[in-house]
Parts: sequence; structure tokens; C-alpha cells
Amino acid sequence: MLFRVARVTAFYLALLGLWQLVVELDVWKPYVVPPPKEVWESFQRYWNNGLIQEAVRISMRRLFIGYSISLVIGMVIGMAAGTWKWVDETVGSLVLGLQSLPSITWLPLAVLWFGLNDKAIIFVVLMGSLFAIAISARSGVQNIPPLYRKAALTMGANRLQMARYVLLPAMLPAMAQGLKLGWSFAWRSLMAGELIFVSLGLGHLLNLGRELNKMSLVVAIMIVIVAIGLLVDFVIFGRLERWVQERWGYAT
Repeated sequence: MLFRVARVTAFYLALLGLWQLVVELDVWKPYVVPPPKEVWESFQRYWNNGLIQEAVRISMRRLFIGYSISLVIGMVIGMAAGTWKWVDETVGSLVLGLQSLPSITWLPLAVLWFGLNDKAIIFVVLMGSLFAIAISARSGVQNIPPLYRKAALTMGANRLQMARYVLLPAMLPAMAQGLKLGWSFAWRSLMAGELIFVSLGLGHLLNLGRELNKMSLVVAIMIVIVAIGLLVDFVIFGRLERWVQERWGYAT
């Protein structure tokens, strides 16, 4: 564990050193690639005035609401498509088609439906992650061995019991990666929506840096976004994947 931490730390310190070297060699102008010191100063300034904390809080609230709704709807659609062929041929084909549609294209429609408010951004987040979760749930159900269902039916399980005690546990290994993928799509959709829609959030701070022609602020917020992504992946999805691997015997 200690060696792993040291290795990761050394890697990021090397990246920081490479960044500083590029600045020292004057490969690009400082307003294009700001030095690490300026980025740190911009981060401190907006951290001390509380804008970064408030932006993180607002962005995470939007993400949590949109992702939670997409999780429920996506699981229902995916399980239905994986269970009934007629649902897979109709709704399932529509989901596959809409998956290729960039989530930001939903923003104009969301603004017309909900207006210039948080609901529009939450809708974009919802549409960004919904289809990835639905497709993962569909694949998880379709890959369940038929023997599991036959055994449950033999024991007299009804549809609710089948879903609760057979489908959900058996599809979890396939869903672990789908949940992570859905979250990454939701996170990207949120940033894209906040960049275009003027409202406080991490995306708004990125746009603020662009309007002020302050690349140090843009890079500082980008680092915050990456840090949040790594933290969520390590705390939530990394643990989920490890638990699935240990629970289903995939761990080496």
C-alpha cells in the first residue's frame, strides 16, 4: 500500500515538474499555459472567497438528483428490455439509438420545457446517464443463466420476488461497470450544461475564466473537476467493484 501511494505521488510530482519545465522553456505564452504558481494562486483566491466550495456544492446537488433519477428509470427500462423480447425490440432499440446522441443536444429542449433554471441542467444530466445505465441493466439481465430463473419459478417466486432475489443480485456484476459509466456520462453532461447555461457551478467558473481570459482559473477548476472524479471513483465505484469481485469470486 505504501509503495502504491509513493508510486502515484511520484507520478503526479513528475507531471508537475514537466509542467513547470514547459513553462520555463517558454514553449507557449503564460496566458495559454499558465505556470503552476499562478494556478495555485487562482485556486486560493476563489477558495478563500468561498466560490469554489459553493460551486462544488451546487454541481454535486444537480449531479446527485439527475443521476439518482436516471438510475431508477434506467434500471426499470433495462430490466424490462432484458426480460421481455417485445420491450427489447421497441424501447430497447430506441435506447440504443439515443445512446449515440450527445447529451448536450438535450439542453435546448430542456430550456424550452423547463426554462432557464436548475431543472434544465438536471434533465441534461438525466439524459446523459440514463441510456448507459439502461443498456448495462439490459445486458446484465440477458446474461443471467436461465437456470437461475427456472429454479426461482420452481420454488414459487412471483415477479417481485424474481426481481428482488434473482435478477438484481445476478445482474450486479455487469451493473457495477455500467453504474460507473453512467456516472461519468452524468458528470460530463453536467459540466457541458453548466458551461452553456449561466448559473453558479463548476462549469460556470470555467466559463468565467474564459470570459476573463484567465487561463489560470480555467486550469484550477479543471484540476478540481478531475480531483472530484478521482475521489468519487475511489470512494464509491472503486469499493463497489472490489466488493463485486470478492463477492462473486472475480478477485485474483
